[in-house]
Amino acid sequence: MRLLVVEDDPMIGDSMQRGLRNSGLAVDWVRDGKDAELALGNGVYDLMILDLGLPRKGGLELLSQLRGQGNDLPVLIVTARDAVEDKVAGLNSGADDYLVKPFDFTELNARVNAIMRRRSGSGNPVMSYGPLTLDPVAHQVTLRGAPVGLSAREFSLLRALMAVPGAVLSRAELEEALYGWDEEVGSNAVEVHIHNLRNKLGSHAILNVRGAGYRVSMLNDVDS
Repeated sequence: MRLLVVEDDPMIGDSMQRGLRNSGLAVDWVRDGKDAELALGNGVYDLMILDLGLPRKGGLELLSQLRGQGNDLPVLIVTARDAVEDKVAGLNSGADDYLVKPFDFTELNARVNAIMRRRSGSGNPVMSYGPLTLDPVAHQVTLRGAPVGLSAREFSLLRALMAVPGAVLSRAELEEALYGWDEEVGSNAVEVHIHNLRNKLGSHAILNVRGAGYRVSMLNDVDS
């Protein structure tokens, strides 16, 4: 899952970016509304975390413009504005949730997961595919009930595949889910993570579809 953080405070922005990446998410961070507008044009994001008091273009203006264009990208407002009228304005402008600074990172992470669950139409955050389960809140993977230790990148890659079980994701799509634009991506980085996941989950847990990409499978399929 790839997030856009729009926050002009360098300490808060850096803290959110690092914390969310440690949770296995790909995160890009911009510091004003105009840069956010440009970034949103890429159409690669699953959710935006939006401050309101931004340089060049305010958060509410950006959000109203986004909704006016028919873009239903999930938006979590994170701001120091705690007045009821500010919360009402933010939610009425199309935000999915509203979090007041200062906040605990565990709450931020929980709200991000809750928004994505609502958008997917699922009240249960746990993803399951055969004997494999992934809990994005507890950041835990189990195989036949036994916990499996994964790195943040491995967890993020498996989460991307399990979000669309059976569907084939290309290497480019997996790179977008794993890395922000300021992170260096090795030419075989995805393949290395796939190799590590197979070692931990079984050789047939993730299958290669030649010329297309990868898909998750726990059905003992034969590699394509």
